[in-house]
Amino acid sequence: MSFTPHADQTRRALLRLGLLLPASVALAACGGRTLEAIARGTAAAQEMELTPACDPDGSTTRAQTEGPYFARNSPQRRSLIDAGVNGTRLVLAGSVLSRQCQPVAGVLLDFWQADDAGTYDNVGYRVRGHQFTDELGRYELETVVPGLYPGRTRHIHVKVQAPNGPILTTQLYFPDEPRNRTDGIFSSSLVMAVQDAENGKGAAFDFVVNTA
Repeated sequence: MSFTPHADQTRRALLRLGLLLPASVALAACGGRTLEAIARGTAAAQEMELTPACDPDGSTTRAQTEGPYFARNSPQRRSLIDAGVNGTRLVLAGSVLSRQCQPVAGVLLDFWQADDAGTYDNVGYRVRGHQFTDELGRYELETVVPGLYPGRTRHIHVKVQAPNGPILTTQLYFPDEPRNRTDGIFSSSLVMAVQDAENGKGAAFDFVVNTA
């Protein structure tokens, strides 16, 4: 499986978590803090509390099973919220880093998940999509908090591939979910840093991948 980055992969990064809201709304969120400030706080919480900082001598992000519902050729887009997609808005932002802790541009990230009712679309591309990191190795995804799929805790699937590198297939998880304790696939190293905002939730996660 190989991917070719699109021409717009080198666009400058949009403001994390604030890009889809007018400035007046962003300033009103969470007692006057901008969503950009929330993103910085979320990323800091991720580094200190949830996942270790990138270590040149460390390992890559943990791989996990693909599951039965991956679909090839998802549309390229940063927002998975189509008409009729309901639920709590979630904006996930982060970076893709090499094992040397350097940001990697043009990385493909292909996301898929259940909708807020816990259902996967196996006919079309509802709540599915791919994008590429910008020149600073950053990505941003607008989606909804997934519902509970039978037998699993809440999770988001993703495939991550640096240009000409191997594919990392993994899953991202939410903190403080009761089913985290009983889910046989769950890994604490894949928990996102998540904060509440007035209009939904902001989350952060940095991937570390092999680049060759």
